[in-house]
Amino acid sequence: MAPVIICWFKRDLRTYDHAALHEAARQGAVLPLYIVEPEMWQRPDASGRQYAFLQECLVDLDRDLQRIGLRLTLRVGDAVEVLDTLRCQYAVKALVSHEETGNSWTYQRDIRVAAWAKGQGVAWREIPQCAVVRRLVNRNHWQKQRDSFVQNPILPMPQQCNGVVAPSDPVPQAKALGFEDHCPARQLGGRRAALETLESFLKTRGQTYRRAMSSPLEGARACSRLSPHLAFGSLSIREAAQAGAARATEVKGRRDGWPGSMRSFQSRLAWRDHFMQKLEDQPDLEYRCLHPAYETLRPRELDAARLMAWQNGETGLPFVDACMRSLQATGWLNFRMRSMVMAVASYHLWLDWRSTGPILARLFTDYEPGIHWSQVQMQSGTTGMNTIRIYNPVKQGHDQDPTGAFTRRWLPELRDVPDAYLQEPWAWGGAQNLLGRHYPAPIVDVAQAARAARERVWAVRKETGFRSEALRLVEKHGSRKHRRQGIPKTDAQLKFDF
Repeated sequence: MAPVIICWFKRDLRTYDHAALHEAARQGAVLPLYIVEPEMWQRPDASGRQYAFLQECLVDLDRDLQRIGLRLTLRVGDAVEVLDTLRCQYAVKALVSHEETGNSWTYQRDIRVAAWAKGQGVAWREIPQCAVVRRLVNRNHWQKQRDSFVQNPILPMPQQCNGVVAPSDPVPQAKALGFEDHCPARQLGGRRAALETLESFLKTRGQTYRRAMSSPLEGARACSRLSPHLAFGSLSIREAAQAGAARATEVKGRRDGWPGSMRSFQSRLAWRDHFMQKLEDQPDLEYRCLHPAYETLRPRELDAARLMAWQNGETGLPFVDACMRSLQATGWLNFRMRSMVMAVASYHLWLDWRSTGPILARLFTDYEPGIHWSQVQMQSGTTGMNTIRIYNPVKQGHDQDPTGAFTRRWLPELRDVPDAYLQEPWAWGGAQNLLGRHYPAPIVDVAQAARAARERVWAVRKETGFRSEALRLVEKHGSRKHRRQGIPKTDAQLKFDF
């Protein structure tokens, strides 16, 4: 009888380009497993929109597994307890999974699983599924390793496999996990949705990607929208990169926007791995300032009123509020608007990123810890190695929503405000009948708050010892890409998403 091998699916919910599934099939009879871990879903960075996306991914994953003679086993509970129960029931000899660069909770869970596997004599092999390198010594030559990884052949779906069918637990309903999250316009999950999204981006939507990605309206269509599929693994980074490279070859030499858009797409895919490597190298990035000098910059005792106003889109700053309300309803924002709402929370509202970061994590359907926490800190000015960028939300509204269509869509209470005053209705003569009655008065003075924040942040940078620690951080985490290749030596200019 062939030995039983558990293939543990985590953030890799597909059968194509799945090295762990191939390895499990090579070793013996495969028991495909997904564990719904209630404790993980009760963490402050988890949400119902993410869970709904997951459920759709699992449906497609089971359907594809059936094509090769397997069935997905779904269990609910603690990972160690679930794995040990299956070990006893099916005499499991080995466990295979992809490596995961997740949040601090999954990091600790994997440490427990490793201890269990060692204690029970179960060989656990973890296989990379992206360019992130564990126990990386330094970033020298990392980019070459990354490029080599994404250029390797895509693994096809395995042939008919020898499998083990184990009973599954009922899939918990969202309410059973404590979710009351309503996101009516979120993206759909699953392999089929991933492939359709990739195809539509590369064939039609992506033509204006480079030009339109900064617009909250145009970007919703022109951006790839692949981020949740990459986060949950219904599409691999290698599949996306190679499909983008093939499209770049097709459109080479054209003057219709496609070549530039495909270059930008490939660049942002590379930056994705770059940022995930940061969290892999420094797991405490989720809860500790990258540069320790900033630990006490902002009060840890949060201003609850400001936090609530920001979260609900009720700050009285129209473009910020429109972005937050849009995010509530859709689960997505384009990269520039993600940067802006985080920067406004950190600088103008002077809120600590450890209070605002989890809120955004829950709102993003595409929450990817390795990208999220690096970006949250970057836009809060706590990395010590990036340009301090304090967005002016009024100017951003004028620049990125010049017609006011996006702002008016999400803030219908401003319908009577003239275009010239839409982004700063307090300057409008009719504001007395609007502010405080139908729409909040601004909770901060934009210019004054920005000036105070700039002085505080730069004061820290002038402290003794700041520069030496910043240089150490650049050496450890900074990109080694050269400027003449179109990418800065440090990641100062990169924003969220792609």
